[in-house]
Amino acid sequence: MDFGIASVAAVTVICYLVGLTVKTSGLDNKFIPAIVGGCGGLLGVAGLYLGLPDFPATDPLTALAVGIVSGLAATGCDQVAKQMGNK
Repeated sequence: MDFGIASVAAVTVICYLVGLTVKTSGLDNKFIPAIVGGCGGLLGVAGLYLGLPDFPATDPLTALAVGIVSGLAATGCDQVAKQMGNK
């Protein structure tokens, strides 16, 4: 069983970069999770319709959910890196 980990990781990395861009833009940091979640949702639906190989969704709603979770995972990765660096 293949879970399409490469396409999900690609969405997460793109969303992470979007989050870094928002962070440097001067916009309040409280908006970053919503922005990367929305970006992930858009990328998930785009991945479905663009035919990413092994994308783990076969319908738009699941693709949206996979994208949102991938986008929010980018925020979680950032927080884990911060917490590990503070110890």
